[in-house]
Amino acid sequence: MSEEAPHKLIKLATKIGSVFQAEVGSFHFRFFIIKLITGIIPYYVGVRLRTHILRFAGIDIGHSTIVMGTPHMHGFGDIRRRLHIGNHVVINISCLFDLNAPIFIGDHVALGQEVILMTSSHHIGTPQHRAGKLYSAQVTIEEGAWVGARAVILPGVTVGAGSIVGAGAIVVKDVPPHTLVGGVPARVIRKI
Repeated sequence: MSEEAPHKLIKLATKIGSVFQAEVGSFHFRFFIIKLITGIIPYYVGVRLRTHILRFAGIDIGHSTIVMGTPHMHGFGDIRRRLHIGNHVVINISCLFDLNAPIFIGDHVALGQEVILMTSSHHIGTPQHRAGKLYSAQVTIEEGAWVGARAVILPGVTVGAGSIVGAGAIVVKDVPPHTLVGGVPARVIRKI
C-alpha cells in the first residue's frame, strides 16, 4: 500500500461524512416519533395532551398553553432547545417553526392557523445563484400578541407586546407594541 492510500481513505471518509450530514442533518428522530404519535390525534382534540407530549420531547412550554395541531418544526442541530413558548399560549393548526435560530413566544400569545415563523433565509447572491449564503436570526413574539392565520414572520423580527398581525401578512420588520399591522409587506394600519 502506498503512502498516499491512507490520506485518500481519510479524504473519502470525510467526504462521505459531509454528504451524510448534509442529507440527514436536519432529521430529528425524536420529533419524527412525536409527529407519528400526535398525528393520530385529530385537530382541536387532545390539545393539552399534545402540549404534554411536546413538553416530554424537551420543548420549553409554559403553563396552560394549548396546541391545536402539532406544529411542523425543522432546523439543524438541537432544535428543541431553540423553541421557548410562554404561559397561556394558543397555537392553532398547521403552524411551521423554522428553528435554525431561537423562537421566543411570550405569555398570552395567539397564533392562527398556518402561521410561519422563519428564522433563516438567504442573502442575495450572484446573478448565477441569487439565493446566496444562508443566515439565521431570532424571532420574538412578545406578550399578548395575536398573529393571524397564514401570516409569515421573517428572520430577525420582533412582534411587539399586545400587537396584532393581520391574516396573510408578511412581516419583514419589527412591529411596535400595541399596533395593528397587515399587508404584503406588512405596514402599520393603526395603534391599538
